[in-house]
Amino acid sequence: MKNRPSPRKKIFLIGGARPNFVKIAALTRAFTSFKKAHPKSGLRWQVIHTGQHYDFLMVKSFFRDLDIPSPYIDLNVGSSPHGEQTAKIISRFEKVVLHEKPDLILVVGDVNSTLACSLVGVKVGIPVAHVESGLRSFDRTMPEEINRRVTDAVADYLFTTCRDADRNLIKEGIDPKSIFFVGNVMVDTLLVNLPKVHCSNIRKRLGLGGDYAVLTLHRPSNVDQENDFMEILKALEHIQRCITIIFPVHPRTARRIKGSAVGEKMLGLQNIKLTSPLRYLDFIALVNGAKLVLTDSGGIQEETTMLGVPCLTLRDNTERPVTINQGSNFLAGRESGNIIRLADKILSRKGIKKFKKPTRWDGRAADRIVQVLSKKIGF
Repeated sequence: MKNRPSPRKKIFLIGGARPNFVKIAALTRAFTSFKKAHPKSGLRWQVIHTGQHYDFLMVKSFFRDLDIPSPYIDLNVGSSPHGEQTAKIISRFEKVVLHEKPDLILVVGDVNSTLACSLVGVKVGIPVAHVESGLRSFDRTMPEEINRRVTDAVADYLFTTCRDADRNLIKEGIDPKSIFFVGNVMVDTLLVNLPKVHCSNIRKRLGLGGDYAVLTLHRPSNVDQENDFMEILKALEHIQRCITIIFPVHPRTARRIKGSAVGEKMLGLQNIKLTSPLRYLDFIALVNGAKLVLTDSGGIQEETTMLGVPCLTLRDNTERPVTINQGSNFLAGRESGNIIRLADKILSRKGIKKFKKPTRWDGRAADRIVQVLSKKIGF
């Protein structure tokens, strides 16, 4: 008896913001590899772009640079306050789901698109898989923390990057049979693209001939409150006397800087160079050669850990403690004195700690996810 093709299964891959697409790149590669190895598989997948980020350098360049298929559908929700944006995504995505009837909705990360599309799935009875489940900052003032918790509460398959995420989920009452420790898909993308970074001429374009640091800031807790932003700037004022700081400015942060006292003071500092957002390979090349990274981004904490670059996280907490316990990350907070103390230790080489790559951050996380899903939903 001949083998029959597997039943056709359609998966929606949801992306809305830059870090989502870095993760989706790994998943589309893994789905493609699975399909090549199993040509009779009924697997189909389609990328749905909610349009939460719509700036070319923030998103569209990632499709091209990371070989992500063009979105099947773009919801074009654009920028708006959290509640309004989430509602727009729910309303527009529900219409797509009811018409297309996917067999699985796969969401990544912790942005509003993650939450909104998960809620649509559970409301209409379509299974939801969450990649990067269980990460917790335990800070309910962070919109991302609410998005993570609610998404994990409704998801059917929860894929984690580290063992502490497993423990968080179990403490919250999630069935252990729904939790799968697979590793980190963002690391998958990093490792695939790392050999390409030598092609980037970003350092030459920025006129960098010596040591430099990299800065990113975008979280409301850092840039919306001028007093907090100014406190961070006090530390940056000191650090830029020791080393050039390259600051690719997020569009949201650019709006906050424009015409503000913080912006005027920052523009007056000779050794902080502001740039537009960078393409993925340019940014990784820049970080890979840096002596120090200062950031409030979760994903950059992971990327610096893999690259072995010292990182100061300019927050009071992190949902990625593995990057501190095992990696090259330091939790610096927002107080200028503490940031300066840690930066001086790192730049003087006295603060470099031993680090190791976390378990299963090996470039195979997306393959593990596809293997699990092939068994669970049958393709």
